[in-house]
Amino acid sequence: MWFEIIPPFAVIVGALSVPGYLMYYTNKLVYNGNPNIKALKYLEQRQVLRRDQRLFGDYYKWKGLENIPDK
Repeated sequence: MWFEIIPPFAVIVGALSVPGYLMYYTNKLVYNGNPNIKALKYLEQRQVLRRDQRLFGDYYKWKGLENIPDK
């Protein structure tokens, strides 16, 4: 019958979703409660991170262009 495919499907979906949730909680544990770590491999990424820190004070909270101060 068609409903016999539901348990294997649930197992496969569950197994494929485990790494995503595991990575989130592992990062949260390792990086002092912050699961969203920005990549800083390239110079451009580091410059954007420093710019966000300078303009907004916190580079993990996104703000729109209306929050950039006018000079």
